[in-house]
This record gives sequence, structure tokens and C-alpha cells, in this order.
Amino acid sequence: IISLAVLFVTASYLSKLGSKRVNAIDDMSPSIRVLLNKALQLGLYTVAFLIGLQLIGFDIGNLALLSGAIAFGIGFGLQKIVSNLVSGVIILLDKSIKPGDVISLDGTFGWITQLGARYASVLTRDGREYLIPNEDFITSQVINWSHSSDLVRLEIKFGVAYESNPHDVKRLASEAPLILPRVVKVPKPVCHIVNFGDSSIDFTLRFWIKDSTAGLTNVRGDVFLALWDVLKENDIEIPFPHRDVTILNDRPSLTPILKD
Repeated sequence: IISLAVLFVTASYLSKLGSKRVNAIDDMSPSIRVLLNKALQLGLYTVAFLIGLQLIGFDIGNLALLSGAIAFGIGFGLQKIVSNLVSGVIILLDKSIKPGDVISLDGTFGWITQLGARYASVLTRDGREYLIPNEDFITSQVINWSHSSDLVRLEIKFGVAYESNPHDVKRLASEAPLILPRVVKVPKPVCHIVNFGDSSIDFTLRFWIKDSTAGLTNVRGDVFLALWDVLKENDIEIPFPHRDVTILNDRPSLTPILKD
């Protein structure tokens, strides 16, 4: 038992030492670093376990029977665990998701801080940390906002009164986001008419940012404020629904009928 404990402590030390060496390589992608660290850790602990079995006099040939029992248990009780482990390896190999990526999954928006053997850690803007099983990234639709490019396009919708000149609105709205430092100038913002509504001409304004990790709702709010200011400066009305209530005063008088 003491020999087995010493072997595992040695494997742990060598694993940490190897991880430091791997993390010090600058030219290696984060996903490959995680994969190498996991493979190194698994290999060292496996070797330590096998050596420990030999030291205590266990016949390695009997592991065939043990492996069959383990496979039987996996088939019934450990399906999810094995699925998450395999999914984690697939994610690391195809580099579809890596630490630092900004993702959306089933309403959860945040950036990946860690890829583990069983789950991925996703930190949201409000400080919540979600531990999402690796299998969900394989079987569910995932939006990776920073997979191949840091550019992210956002859009907001607004409407103006029919008395407004739509050509001026398109020009002013396209220029409004450019005063914000988070909005990139290339590709430039664009504004389009999308509908003639009941009480307004409806537009959509599209713009691009490069720092989605800094949040999306806040930059949308800043663009709304910039749009509000430029429309007010040019006397362009933003309409809202009106209701007219007519009160009829000419009601017929009710004359009581008197019976003798």
C-alpha cells in the first residue's frame, strides 16, 4: 500500500511538472495544451497503477477478466460518464471549442474558462459559472461567437414617424454607432427599411464589434442612446401608439312614463 501511494504521489508530481512545461509552450493552442495535459496525467497514473499491481504480486494477466467486468459496468451504469469523456476528447481534437471562446448554449451566454475531462466551465457576465457536460456541446446546437473570427454582428430595431425622410434616417442611423469605441468602422454599420408599420416606418440597424466578451446588452443600449440623440437633434420623431376616445354627450333623454 505504501509503495502504491508513493507511486501515485510521484505520478502526480511528474504530471504537474509536465503540465508546467506544456503550458510554457507559446506556439501551442489552448485546446492542444489541455489534451496533452490530460493524456500525460492519464498515462502517468496508468503506469503507476500497473507498477503498483506488480509490486503487490497481482498477476497482470487477470486484468483481462477485470476489463470485461469494467466494460459490462460501463455498458449499464457509466454511459453518461464515458460519453462525456469521449466528447471532451473530440472537442479538444477538432478545436471547435477552446478556453477563451464566447459561446451560447441553451440560453447560457458566456466564455469558456476551462475544459475538463467531464465538463466545460462557462462563466457568464453576472459572475455565474456553469459546469456544462461535454456531451451537450456535441449533441446540442452551440453558437461560438469567436470560433473563426472575433467580429460579431449585432442589430437593433426602431421606427420613425411617416413624416420623416427615410433617406435621412438611414444615413443618420448608420453614422450614429460610429461614435462608440466598441463599434468597429470596418465593416461599417448599415441601416435598412424592413417594414411599413401601422404607425411607423420600421428600420433595422446592424453594426459590428470585436469584444463580445465585454457584453452584448450593454453595447446595444449604448447604440440605442446614440441613435436617440441623433434622431432628436434632427427633429425625427419616434412614434408610439395613440388612442382617441370620443365621448358622446348628445344622449337621448329618458322621459319617465307615468301611469294613472
